[in-house]
Order: sequence, then C-alpha cells, then structure tokens
Amino acid sequence: MGSFYSPNASWSLANWLDYIEHLHFKTIDLSLDRVQLVAEKLNLLRPAPYVFIVSGTNGKGTTCRALEILLLAAGYRVGVYSSPHLVRYTERVRIQGIELDETLHIASLTTIENNRNNISLSYFEFSTLSALNLFCKSNLEVVIMEVGLGGRLDATNIVDADIALITSIGLDHTEYLGADRQSIGREKAGIFRANKPAIVGEVDMPISVAEIAAEKSAILLQRNRDWNCEQEDDSTWVLRDLYGEISGLSLTQIPLSNAATALVALRESRLNVSEEIIRHYLPLIKLPGRFQNIKQFPRVILDVAHNPQAANYLASRLVPEINSGKVHAVVGILRDKDISGVLSPLIKKVDYWYCATLEGPRGTLAKELLMSLKLMHQTNNTKIFNNVKEAWEMARFQSHPQDIILVFGSFQTVAQVLQFMEAENYL
Repeated sequence: MGSFYSPNASWSLANWLDYIEHLHFKTIDLSLDRVQLVAEKLNLLRPAPYVFIVSGTNGKGTTCRALEILLLAAGYRVGVYSSPHLVRYTERVRIQGIELDETLHIASLTTIENNRNNISLSYFEFSTLSALNLFCKSNLEVVIMEVGLGGRLDATNIVDADIALITSIGLDHTEYLGADRQSIGREKAGIFRANKPAIVGEVDMPISVAEIAAEKSAILLQRNRDWNCEQEDDSTWVLRDLYGEISGLSLTQIPLSNAATALVALRESRLNVSEEIIRHYLPLIKLPGRFQNIKQFPRVILDVAHNPQAANYLASRLVPEINSGKVHAVVGILRDKDISGVLSPLIKKVDYWYCATLEGPRGTLAKELLMSLKLMHQTNNTKIFNNVKEAWEMARFQSHPQDIILVFGSFQTVAQVLQFMEAENYL
C-alpha cells in the first residue's frame, strides 16, 4: 500500500503504519521545518508542564525507563515516547506506564493526517506528532521524550525540554551525524536549551558538547566534573552531585551509568521524588531487550546491542554462571552497522555462532557475518542460516540446560525471537 491510497475510518493500525511508512520520499529526513508546522497548528509543542528529552548513542531507553518508573512511583502522571519498538508499534507510547489501545493510536494518526495540509512527513515525524497529540489529550504532569536519531534535527527536538540528557556518545549513524565523536556530540547537544540543565553521562565528553552548551547558554552538568558515580562494593554504589551524596544505593539491573544520569536529572528537576522511592525502585528497573534474561535451562538472554559500545557492555555482563556451560550466539546485524565492531567484543565469550540473514534492504547476509568472524580468526563452531528463525531453532536444538543462548545484533533480530517464543509459549 503506497501513499496514493486515501486513509479511511475502517483502516487498521497496520494499514496506517504502512501508509505513513510510504508517505515520504526518504525514510530518514532530518529536518524540523515540516514537523514543526503541523505541531504548531495542533498546539502540540507543550505536551506537559515538565519535559525531559534524552539523547545518546546507547542507553536512551533505559534512562527514560528509570525516569518513568521513579516519577510514577512518586505519584506523577507520566507519558513516555520511545523508539524503535521491539514487537508492537504501541510500545512507542506509554501513559502511566501502560501501552495504549490500537484504537487510540488510529484516532491520533487520523488527527495528524487531517491536519498536515499535504505536508510530507516521514514515519518517525508522523509517529512523533501522534505521540505528542496523545500526550496533550492525557492531562500529564511529566513527559519523557527519547530522541530518535542525533538530536539537533530530530523530530522530538521541536519540543523545548526543561532538562536535556545525553547518555553516551559513540560512532553510530555516521552517515547522518558526522564521522567523528566531535561532530556527533555537536548534533546530540542540539537538544540543549538556554538556562536549562543539560546532563551529560558520557565520561569522555567531546569538547563540542561544551561548545554548544556555551553557545546556547545551557547549564552544563558534566560527569566527573559536576557529578559522578562509582561502585562502592559488590552490591552498592554512590552518587555525588550538586545536591550532595546519596550512598549505599543497591546495584541496578540497567547500566549504572544510565541509572546515575537519570537520577542526576531527576534531582536537578526538583520534582518531588523521595530518597525512599529512589532506593526501593531504582534496583528493580529493567527494559525488554536490554540484557533481558527471559528463560532458564538453558538461559536465554536478549540484547539489542547493535554498535561497538553496546557490544562491549554486553560482553562485560556475559558471564556463564555454570563453568561447564557454553554460550550459543544467534546474531543478525543491519548492513549500516559496524559489523566487526559489534562482533569482536564477544569473540572470547561465545562458543557457538549462529549467523542469520536479516530481511530487507538494510539486512546483512549471514555469509557476510561469517566472513567477519573468519577475519577475526573465528572459524570453528560457526554456521549460517537463511533467517533468524532457522538460527534460533538450531541454537535451541544444540544447547544444553546449563548453556546460555544469546540473541543480539539488532532490534529486528531480538523482536523476531521474542515473537517465536511467544507463539510457541516458550517464555
């Protein structure tokens, strides 16, 4: 179905998503002009009295989740916009921690369509406007926006946030954001606003981020200068910021850096979240597809690690609990990713490789993954498969109860395995 079809009231959400996917001539078209015109017409630029916006190469989703859970526990009415989704489009918008019914999304997409006045919108721009529309109708106190790509020209940046966060800065999406960390940092810092806090969780912050903060007169709060966090012992950590020290915090299930960045932003916001809530809820926070332990015997771990930074973190956490256990890796990676950079951190951790071809123009062939492994002198125990399903089924067949099956490499790979597990009641 292409954009030449006229939307009608009987359309399903799947119909709508197909429509908005083909509406614009470019899949990714970084610009604020078109999306801002529609947002202004519908009065969507202030979706809540308080807004957080979160950018970063890795860690955006878990940082948003940490803010969401702590604010909900404190009694605030909270909306979250995140992307991409794993299995269902409805995952992209949460209000009070809950996904909305498809009918509400359909109604919201219809509103955007009826008011765009033939302005061409990309899939992400259309869905961002729809999310803002849903938030504006929900009487929220706080909205948390996850940046899709970069920051400066991302559709989410039409909203003037009260606090901006950058979780990390790595080499990803270089064709859009620039070839080095200075350029990428400059793009991500585009979400900063004058006289508003800008929290940076990246330890090695490019100087370009400070330059943009100064240009915009943002209040830069830099890690290891204005705040820091560190593990105290095997079970606790400490945060130090401009408001003092909070020590003896239980270790988190999400990356400590992301938990700390969220906590600094929350304390800087001066929203009323008690230390008791922080201590109780922060260690409980997790997010699907982020080192998600989903089954035992064998243990199944799902992780959407798709760039070197995320793969290094995944490798650091991948410790077989039973000495005799083996690690079986089901991997599928998109063509525009640093394939060797994603695979290499896991070479010494994985015993068996199941390389899957991913569908679509961005998908990498399994034999290309195999070639990358061979270049890293990983030639034993490697197999190629036509698709993720075949790779997953073989990994299950060959694994033993004491083993680990790791599924990683892209959102698409993890989402497919999640769907297979749900269909077979394997969860």
